[in-house]
Amino acid sequence: MHRVFIAINLPEEVKKELVNRQATWPELPVRWTKRENLHITLVFLGYLKDEEVFEVCEITKEIASKHDSFAINLNKVCYGPPKKIPPRMVWVEGEKSPEVAALKNDLEGSLLERVNFHRERRPFAPHINLGRIRAWEWRRIEAEERPKVEEEINLSFPVDSIEVMESTLKRGGAEYAVLESCPFKL
Repeated sequence: MHRVFIAINLPEEVKKELVNRQATWPELPVRWTKRENLHITLVFLGYLKDEEVFEVCEITKEIASKHDSFAINLNKVCYGPPKKIPPRMVWVEGEKSPEVAALKNDLEGSLLERVNFHRERRPFAPHINLGRIRAWEWRRIEAEERPKVEEEINLSFPVDSIEVMESTLKRGGAEYAVLESCPFKL
């Protein structure tokens, strides 16, 4: 079984900038995401068999080939998910865009016809997990002593492909591998 998701991977210069942001809050009890693991998840599919992974790669290539390139604008570093108390993550929020929404809807619609997975119910907002908060350490910090994490940023990058990714859970954190890179139409 393979733990699979479809993602937008980030250019190296954006990853570098985000890793620099992680250093802003050294006192936070967070396991920071490794540079090579920074991405935006479009669809999380969960555990799939070999033949399902092949099907996902084919569907994703087909959908990607029908979409034009677009840009993603990242505009805020904050605790996430929104309104979650206590927060579980430090993350970067991206602006919602019709291009990302259409891509996600096309992917989910086609995948649901041929692959068994649970579609997320909450509205999609592009985000990047910068780090996971260690809940037990977080609870030991007095509420008024907890650092405020709310910073406006302005990072933009072009997206011209999506990737089918496999996540392998390891003691030191997840490791991701690209199974298939799916370019958008030219």
